[in-house]
Amino acid sequence: MGRGPRHPSGTPRPRPWGLLRGVTVLAVVAGAFAIVIFGGDVNASAAKAKKGGYQWTLPANLPEPRVPANNPMTQPKVTLGRFLFYDARLSGNGKQSCSSCHLQKKAFTDGLPRAIGSTGELHPRSSQTLTNVAYHGVLTWANPGLTRLEKQMEVPLFGDNPVEMGLNDRNKAKVLARFRRVKQYRVMFKRAFPNQAQPIGYGNIIRAIASFQRTLISGNSKYDRWLRGAATMTASEQRGMSLFFGERAECHHCHGNFNFTDQVVYKGGPTPEISFHNTGLFNIGGTGAFPEPNRGVFELTGRPDDMGKFRAPTLRNIAVTKPYMHDGSLPTLRSVVDFYAAGGRVIADGPLAGDGRASPLRSDLTVGIDLSEQEKTDLVMFLKTLTDRSFLRAKALSDPFAAQRARARRAAAAKR
Repeated sequence: MGRGPRHPSGTPRPRPWGLLRGVTVLAVVAGAFAIVIFGGDVNASAAKAKKGGYQWTLPANLPEPRVPANNPMTQPKVTLGRFLFYDARLSGNGKQSCSSCHLQKKAFTDGLPRAIGSTGELHPRSSQTLTNVAYHGVLTWANPGLTRLEKQMEVPLFGDNPVEMGLNDRNKAKVLARFRRVKQYRVMFKRAFPNQAQPIGYGNIIRAIASFQRTLISGNSKYDRWLRGAATMTASEQRGMSLFFGERAECHHCHGNFNFTDQVVYKGGPTPEISFHNTGLFNIGGTGAFPEPNRGVFELTGRPDDMGKFRAPTLRNIAVTKPYMHDGSLPTLRSVVDFYAAGGRVIADGPLAGDGRASPLRSDLTVGIDLSEQEKTDLVMFLKTLTDRSFLRAKALSDPFAAQRARARRAAAAKR
């Protein structure tokens, strides 16, 4: 990165990502908690790009994302990635795009309890939000090995259990041919990868989409604006915030950093310890068991103490990403707060019966919280302040084919 924007005096503004070089600690609600925020321009942190690089425009309280050396950010690559992300031609049968399971208006989730692949196969887990995915220490619900977007992208593209985009040895050449036939794509790939004679390939498709995903930055919620002194929190929201960051509710132990998770990566920052948690959602037969094939990290390791362990997702934009949990089994924010207040879920009968509160594998961080009905409401109100409406409407992140599809729909309607 080049030097940051300057004050009128000519001195550089402090860099917002310099957490380890000196942080600003903002004390909030007398004696309740402290929030760590990055210093810098309270309106935006636009870093000048190096020659041939990429210009980040970031909120003041968010650092610059970490980018792998073998896939540097460039604007042509980001632009190409946006088109590919929204293009159904990338699926084996041409019926589904990445955006089919990651809708911008739902903070890049799909609103379903469990995702549905291009062939109609129902997935065991829900589609996770892509909000601030560039900062995630681990990228899926329960795979410790998927820590880079470029590697994770191979799963939805080529995975067959379950099928998502449905690419395989039988159709992958046909899918590439779809893009090679389109002049606009031939131009865009050449701009994004100018030193390659044949740039249209899966390696570059993955690099471009990963680059676009790193631009899905959300940091302009009411809470963020309040941190900058540009918004006012209601009394209920402030009470909920005090509970969230305090030692009574203890939400911040798993959702306490700037991305409201327990593990973040960013440029210049440390590599986090990857952690997963059993929250007591299931306790089948009193053994701590979760239903197959959705048993968390255990599905990969086979280790008994990994049963039911899943990652703590970001809570940014959480109000628009219902239903909740890895299987979409909690329908509302209030039901999530009730669940954590109880310290686990009780399933009275049926094949999944068990008292999650008594699970021998439940995390010590999920111990139950004695909350009044008003306090539960206050927590929900605070969580709603994490919604970033500008992110949900940002044109730079939107479907580039939307106008074309709208024209096609009007033309079809006129013929009827």
